[in-house]
Amino acid sequence: MRAESHLQRDSGVAFGVGAYFIWGLFPAFFGLLSFASPGEVVAERILWTLVVSLLVLTLAGRLGELRRIDARTWRLAAAASAAISMNWGVYVYGVISHHVVECALGYFINPLVTVAFGVVIFREKLRAPQWVALGLGAAAVIVLTVDYGRPPWIALILACSFATYGLVKKVIRLDALPGLAAEGLAAAPFALIVIVIASTGNATFGSSVSHTGLLMLTGPVTLVPLVFFALAAQRVPLSTMGILQYLTPALQLTWGVAVGHEPMPASRWAGFALIWLALAIFTGDALRRSRRTVPA
Repeated sequence: MRAESHLQRDSGVAFGVGAYFIWGLFPAFFGLLSFASPGEVVAERILWTLVVSLLVLTLAGRLGELRRIDARTWRLAAAASAAISMNWGVYVYGVISHHVVECALGYFINPLVTVAFGVVIFREKLRAPQWVALGLGAAAVIVLTVDYGRPPWIALILACSFATYGLVKKVIRLDALPGLAAEGLAAAPFALIVIVIASTGNATFGSSVSHTGLLMLTGPVTLVPLVFFALAAQRVPLSTMGILQYLTPALQLTWGVAVGHEPMPASRWAGFALIWLALAIFTGDALRRSRRTVPA
């Protein structure tokens, strides 16, 4: 039994690393889509992710689950779809406009924004280390605002939209794959409108084999890490997933600096250092509490 438990945990960690590693390489993939507008990329991503998820559900014999979704769950799926569509659109814009470092910042501060949402929306009470982490995060945003000469809007929108998506997913009663399909169905009419409008102008889908193939790939590229994530979440503690999640923005930051050669003055490093210190305090507190609450 113990060997089986270790095997399950190890496979869970492998799936988790796989999911966050793929997400961390998204700047490399979405940077190839600079030939299309962010709106067209998001619309194609929504539709092709929907196509792939419906195909997988059909092959798994689970397509009937969509017909059993009630009205409340459809409304939640629509809300989740709106949040993640905004996240995708801003992310694609950030990558195409060479703001990968700022995109990475958004996913670094996302856990802190989620905690802040818990205080504002659910009236959750924070412990002293969490307040310190939030204070450091706020200070980092101020430092980066001075550095950029503007608030880091891309990072803030990414963090807030993904935190909103997480809040909705917390209350929606759907597994990962049916949930993704439901979100795609809710967003499909709007995606089709965007594609129809694009087709009257400078649409890139169908303009060449390479462009069309890359846009179609957005479906499996979106779905595969989500499946890995779901498999990992079933096998490892949330504290482990919480640590693994920093792999994604770390890889994106590395890509932006090393490959994209985006500027990183000392003031910007100072802002990121404050964020990392906040996350270290936040994660350390979470790990200590998880150890105390593990049943004997």
